[in-house]
Amino acid sequence: MALDRRVGVIGGTGQLGGAIVRGWLSSGVVAPENLWISNRSGINTAFPEWGGITFCTDNQQLADTCDVILLSVPPAQFGAVDIDAGDSLVMSVMAGVTIEDMAGKTGAKRIIRCMSSPAAGLRLAYSVWCAGDGVTAEDREAAQRLLSACGVADEVPEERQIDLFTAMTGPVPGFVAMYAKCMTDYAVNRGIDPAVADRAIRQLFLASGTIFAHEKPTPADHVKEMIDYAGTTAAGLLAMRNSPLYDSIEAGLDAAVEKAQSIAR
Repeated sequence: MALDRRVGVIGGTGQLGGAIVRGWLSSGVVAPENLWISNRSGINTAFPEWGGITFCTDNQQLADTCDVILLSVPPAQFGAVDIDAGDSLVMSVMAGVTIEDMAGKTGAKRIIRCMSSPAAGLRLAYSVWCAGDGVTAEDREAAQRLLSACGVADEVPEERQIDLFTAMTGPVPGFVAMYAKCMTDYAVNRGIDPAVADRAIRQLFLASGTIFAHEKPTPADHVKEMIDYAGTTAAGLLAMRNSPLYDSIEAGLDAAVEKAQSIAR
């Protein structure tokens, strides 16, 4: 059932905004006739399969018309958005732009800060959100419905956690792709055909993600099970556990969080 609110997206044809819009439309949570998108051209070049969407170039026109406004522009361009949000609910997936920043810039009283990922277009994103002080119960319900339509969504109690998830789950495939690359390079460097190595590792990650999605054991449970089995995988896992791998991953995530906190500054 479609959300009974008019929803507008500023930056709705960019990578993240476009993915979220695609998730909404394919799930049916937002009907095309209730969707406004503001972009530079004012033309629907991103979603030709859906008619009824209103495109415009005037951000204020969108803000005056819509009950919910999603801001999905690059953080460095936030200063150019220049809208008076009035009584609309403002949601944002802009990295590093705080609830306080948005209140000062848009005049909004009801603000929800979110983070999703480009996997939203496939309805596979993990999205988190944090509500500002003026947000109502109805706003919370709307936010959860909109973000859940793109995959899985959770409300978090502290705004600072949004930066952590921006680093961890925002860059899909991001860090997972880095580990997959290491495994593919390992195979290729030992004589396996690159196409075969690529296909094998892609299938490995598809199967692993599917198992995580559909089975109860946590990743930690799986690691313990493999180590307890004491087979070939256990030997590899123990070597990794005794290596600087954990420290390297922590350092990488810390660097990404630091960038998330400063990217809009």
